[in-house]
Amino acid sequence: MEIFTEYRAEIFQAFWTTVQLTVYSAVGAFILGTVLAGMRLSPVPMLAWLGTAYVNVVRNTPLTLIILFCSFGVSQTLGITLVDPQSSTSIEDSNFRLAVLGLTVYTASFVCETVRAGVNTVPLGQAEAARSLGLTFGQNLRMILLPQAFRAVVIPLGSVLIALTKNTTIASAIGVAEAALLMKEMIENTAALLVVGSIFALGFIVLTLPLGLLFGWLGKRLAVAR
Repeated sequence: MEIFTEYRAEIFQAFWTTVQLTVYSAVGAFILGTVLAGMRLSPVPMLAWLGTAYVNVVRNTPLTLIILFCSFGVSQTLGITLVDPQSSTSIEDSNFRLAVLGLTVYTASFVCETVRAGVNTVPLGQAEAARSLGLTFGQNLRMILLPQAFRAVVIPLGSVLIALTKNTTIASAIGVAEAALLMKEMIENTAALLVVGSIFALGFIVLTLPLGLLFGWLGKRLAVAR
């Protein structure tokens, strides 16, 4: 445990960065994924085609490639910066925000399919009844379909969030100082592979196990009776 004592502050800071990556990316992916689900369900053919194309392309692209594209393509090639270039921490902040962008874009495709599956659990008669009352597609989606869909897919959404938490390790590819990057540095400095690996495995268990239990409880609590 001498290694843990020596790197304790760095370990907590690295996992705090991991938590931040997860939270910001989860919020962005939830919003974008819901919009994409609406597009895929839309009666407008062009919107449905765009939503389907996005999901099929992004979901089948390696996350590492997406993260690297955000770093080299968006930032360096296109010159799109997400931070003040005059800031003393502009490089670190830029890498963090580009990682959030990449994780959001990637995870949104899985959120989209999860939400769409939830919408398909809603009886067709409810949507038809809403249309007969004069509700538009947007009103039908917002007031009838999505509220029930979200309740039906709480547990699958929890699985997506857990996968996102573990996927944050890919952010180390562009130098974000999260858990995976610190683990690599510690192994190189101490050569204590098993000890360092165990410390970080335990850290991720502490992050993901409560999420699984929480979403399992919420799924049972909010389940829609059919």
